[in-house]
Amino acid sequence: MRLNDLRPPEGARKAPKRKGRGMSSGLGKTAGRGQKGQKSRSGSGIRRGFEGGQMPYFQRLPKRGFTNIFKKQWAIVNIGDLNTFEDGTVVTTELLIENGLIRSADHPLKVLGDGELERKLEIRAHKFSDQAKAKIEAAGGKAEVI
Repeated sequence: MRLNDLRPPEGARKAPKRKGRGMSSGLGKTAGRGQKGQKSRSGSGIRRGFEGGQMPYFQRLPKRGFTNIFKKQWAIVNIGDLNTFEDGTVVTTELLIENGLIRSADHPLKVLGDGELERKLEIRAHKFSDQAKAKIEAAGGKAEVI
């Protein structure tokens, strides 16, 4: 058996209803849309969430808070994750992407102090937490702001 020999089982595929093809078809004239009304008109349709003119549920709910459009997003790496590198490695954004610790270089890199650092590394990032900087220098490494 090959892919081109595959066929759906008998009765699995049904022909679509042919609407508006004369009165004898059973779906002529109004084509299954009934008589008058909004849903019988061509080009019509009601949007999602429409409740017939009643105030929609999403508009009745109270609104809270706001979204800060100037918020800066960071690519975050914890100190404990950097133990995978060898001593003396220069840790850059590109190296972190290569090793799957961050996804992309779209956001600036921030190093946080969660975990323990057992390697002497030179880390280049846009920002360091105070705790992270202290742990890097305690391990004999260097925290360089780029």
